[in-house]
Amino acid sequence: MTSDNLSDLSRQICEVSDIYADRFGISRSPSWFLAKLTEELGELVAADLKCEGNGRTAEQSAEGLVNSRAEEAADLFAHLLLFCRDRGIDLETALARKWFKYLGQDTERIPGTETESQSRQR
Repeated sequence: MTSDNLSDLSRQICEVSDIYADRFGISRSPSWFLAKLTEELGELVAADLKCEGNGRTAEQSAEGLVNSRAEEAADLFAHLLLFCRDRGIDLETALARKWFKYLGQDTERIPGTETESQSRQR
């Protein structure tokens, strides 16, 4: 995913969240963003348990269960982007520093990262 794609997704998700908050009179404090992440993670766990046969499905079809799990994963991802946006976290840079450093030479193309050999040269 390129920076432009992640930025575009974040912007669009923020727009939808603003519409939702306005429509339902939701005041989004800094703690609200973290609470929503926790709530959405719980909903994803519940959907996944149902898909794996470890939860009550209320006669939902297998396809419906899989779709619900995917939608809950999307909710969690969207709220993670909202949380990062609220806290001023540059997720792409953080991913590059924390995760992509293990990709070896490929990390030279990612801003904010350096390979292990480059780090040792300092």
